[in-house]
Amino acid sequence: MTTLQYFYAIGRRKTSTAQVRLFIEAGASTINGKPMSDYVHRGDLFSRLLAPIKVAGLQDRVRFEVKVEGGGESAQVDAIAHGLSRALVESSEDLRKTLRGSGLLTRDARKVERKKPGLHKARKAPTWSKR
Repeated sequence: MTTLQYFYAIGRRKTSTAQVRLFIEAGASTINGKPMSDYVHRGDLFSRLLAPIKVAGLQDRVRFEVKVEGGGESAQVDAIAHGLSRALVESSEDLRKTLRGSGLLTRDARKVERKKPGLHKARKAPTWSKR
C-alpha cells in the first residue's frame, strides 16, 4: 500500500476549525467525507472556498480532504479557505506573497462578543426612563 503525500494545515474562523489535507493531484475534493458540492449549497460560498486555489493558479491540479466542525456554513467555508491557503504555502513558499496580497492568509479573529450582566445583549441596554 502506498501512502499519498499531502500538506496539512488548520484554518479557523469564529468558532469553526478546519483540518485540511492538500494533495497535489487531480481528483474530487471532499468535506467531512461528502463531495464538496453536497456540503456547500450556496453559490457565493463556492467562490470564497476555492479562492486560494484560483489565486495560486492550481485549478484542476490539486484536491483536498477537509474535516470541519463548529460554527455555521459561512464560517466553515472561511475556515476551509484559511486552511487551504496555509496548506498551499506549506507546499510552495513562493505562493506566500501572492496569497498574502489577496488577504487569504490573514486569520479573521472576530468572534461574537459575550453578553454582559444588566444588559439585554452584549451592548444593548434597557431603555432609560427619567421617571
